[in-house]
Amino acid sequence: MTPSASGSRVAGKLGLTDRTFAGPRSRRLQSAVKAGLAEVDSALERELRVADQVADAASRYLYDAGGKRVRPMLALITAQLGDGANESVIQGATALEMTHLGTLYHDDVMDAADKRRGIPSAHAVWGNSVAILTGDLLFSRASQIMARQGDRAIRLQADTFERLVLGQMHETVGPADGEDRVAFYLKVLADKTGSLIAAAAQSGIIFSNGPAEYEEPLVTFGEKVGVAFQLLDDVIDLSDDPDETGKVPGTDLRAGVPTMPYLVLGQREDAASVALRARIDDGVERISEGADPAILDAELAELREHEATKATLDLAHAWSNEAVEALAPLPDGAVREALTRFAQAVADRSS
Repeated sequence: MTPSASGSRVAGKLGLTDRTFAGPRSRRLQSAVKAGLAEVDSALERELRVADQVADAASRYLYDAGGKRVRPMLALITAQLGDGANESVIQGATALEMTHLGTLYHDDVMDAADKRRGIPSAHAVWGNSVAILTGDLLFSRASQIMARQGDRAIRLQADTFERLVLGQMHETVGPADGEDRVAFYLKVLADKTGSLIAAAAQSGIIFSNGPAEYEEPLVTFGEKVGVAFQLLDDVIDLSDDPDETGKVPGTDLRAGVPTMPYLVLGQREDAASVALRARIDDGVERISEGADPAILDAELAELREHEATKATLDLAHAWSNEAVEALAPLPDGAVREALTRFAQAVADRSS
């Protein structure tokens, strides 16, 4: 990757989060985060390199495709409550982003996703086995980075990874008979998405030697904003513009992976909703038997305009508001303002 590409990637990341730094007190904070993201990108590029040619190409594949770098950004923001973006903060942010990248390799295999970040998914290029092993390799590299930071960092990584795995396992197995499917799914999101975002926000305090009393509020903030983030992704998954999502519209549902609009649809008892749910279920079953995934195009377009999708948007805003409320113990200032704007922006994304 050339230096100009790296600079472009950093600028793009900040462009996606302009609202986070829109406040009058945010100029200095934005400058610090921008510099920190450049250091994280350099560390990622270095840490992802492997001597083996295939492993090297596969390990850097999704990194080279770009990404929002949400987790490093949050770590760099919260670090300003302590000593700022020191080397430990950079290393912790790098490890957590590498962990996130590793989950993407596994998720795409389990969800049979054809695309990720606008390019063919790793398993579509190298096959399932290499994609899974690449994810494992990234997890091991992330653990090595955290081990350099001491026992506290190791515990943070291990606890977060446990929640990630349990969240994926619960999603795979599904709820028990009679269990509320919406509540179950929200718990899955808290584990699969919220836990890693919470760890990022918490790590900024831990590694910058910030006040310990801010850790719990930031963990709560991260979990809630993570759930809001994923709820919006569920809505975006239905977008009819693959250039916005980087994936085929409705990728998750076509693969039989429930999303919140679908689950909310299942709570509706009017005839039209029941019929739509039945048609989606029938299409998913036929796709699993080899039918063209395009057979669900009409149903997914209908779901996109259904009240269940609007209800999902409302739910995302509710979780975002709760994330903002969790910030109350933090001091008034640029950090709290940026985190508030971030939570609001997460729930207002169009892509």
